[in-house]
Amino acid sequence: MQTEQSDTVISSFAPAAGYSEELLQQLASQQKSRKKWLLVQPVSNTSMMVDSGTVSMPLNLIMVATIVGKLFDVTFIDERLGERVPEDLSGYDVIAITSRTLNASKAYRIGDAAIRQGKIVILGGVHPTMLQEEASQHCTSVVYGEIESIWTELATDVLKGKMQPVYRAKTLKPMSDMHRPDFSYALNAKNAKKYSSLIPILATKGCPVGCNFCTTPTIYGKNYRYRELDLVLEEMRYHQDRLGKQKINFSFMDDNISFRPKYFMTLLEEMAKIGVHWNANISMNFLDKPEVAELAGRSGCDLLSIGFESLNPETLKSVQKGSNRLGNYEKVVSNLHNNGIAIQGYFMFGFDNDTEESFQLTYDFIMKNRIEFPVFSLVTPFPGTPYFDEMKSRVRHLDWDKYDTYHYMFEPNKMSGEKLLENFVKLQKEVYKGRSIMQRMKGKPLNWVWFVNYMMHRFTKKLSPEYYY
Repeated sequence: MQTEQSDTVISSFAPAAGYSEELLQQLASQQKSRKKWLLVQPVSNTSMMVDSGTVSMPLNLIMVATIVGKLFDVTFIDERLGERVPEDLSGYDVIAITSRTLNASKAYRIGDAAIRQGKIVILGGVHPTMLQEEASQHCTSVVYGEIESIWTELATDVLKGKMQPVYRAKTLKPMSDMHRPDFSYALNAKNAKKYSSLIPILATKGCPVGCNFCTTPTIYGKNYRYRELDLVLEEMRYHQDRLGKQKINFSFMDDNISFRPKYFMTLLEEMAKIGVHWNANISMNFLDKPEVAELAGRSGCDLLSIGFESLNPETLKSVQKGSNRLGNYEKVVSNLHNNGIAIQGYFMFGFDNDTEESFQLTYDFIMKNRIEFPVFSLVTPFPGTPYFDEMKSRVRHLDWDKYDTYHYMFEPNKMSGEKLLENFVKLQKEVYKGRSIMQRMKGKPLNWVWFVNYMMHRFTKKLSPEYYY
């Protein structure tokens, strides 16, 4: 099944000069024994519930393991499962660590220990991409962006034993070259039962919208790529066969799966034929069309995660969230609810335009529209984004452990920090108290969303402003 080409065409991909697939395969065949890689998903040190309980399977690291495993031996450690990186790393040649901002300090400690033992240390992921100079102090090499597009160069240099400080692709590979992820790397873990039953899947990469607080444009530029529909559907059927049942629950990891409506709608039409269930992050820019919500429901969509962000039009304008139109909010919610689709709604607080009224407006919207799973966060300027550059002089600290969107970063212009946190805690307690849950969830299917509300009820009862400092 063919689809039209993306707006940004990525063609004639080739490795950098001096590298080739032929040379890589030649070097690989000359190995007396396969080099050993240790791939690490670090746990975060945040005080909030980020890496506790059930966690999602780390699709990006699984994809790395799938590529690396073609030429090298791979050991896969996910610290969120309770596993730990051994102190003695003598059994490995390469230590590769993925990192986002909230676990960067942990990733750096692992990298430093491996460097002291003379290992090749590779740091990748969002944070090393955004702050490669900082990350380079804790590793041999930084992978900027995705590993797939620089794999030939990286693997060749590992085999030669001569590493470059940064690996950054001049062009990005088409997603048609993406291998189907080998989930056995994660599923064979001792504590694999801690993984969510939702199977992560990827259909597209990138988001050209360019919100100024988002890291995606830095990693992928303005590119928007997608896999051929046949490959996505084949992967879904593979998991159906692997698990021996049709009703598999998939979670799309795409930044903006709906950016190309024709591709998205065709994918949903095909998914409707194979009987899966799914959820995804989605932009609301065309969810006000009833036919989109109808097709999403018919294709097995259980939940969509939507960044409402704010009920303040000035705030939406300031963060360049052009896809959000306040006048469409209630229509979008109604269209999804009419088709049996639950909503995970994201709301951010601490913008300069926020006032105490912002909290009341958000509470009223959530309760009136019966948003099933509201998620609240504090505005966090992440390094490498335009918003960070704008706010850097005002942020209270650069303690990466607290860059989890649940810690107080700066004082907004129209409210004191104390009032911000006081209202932030009050809103969460009000939304997740028993009576509010019953009002929002009355008549809804008895499923995992009810359970999440129950857990949030217990969690928010313990909250106080001090949690967020």
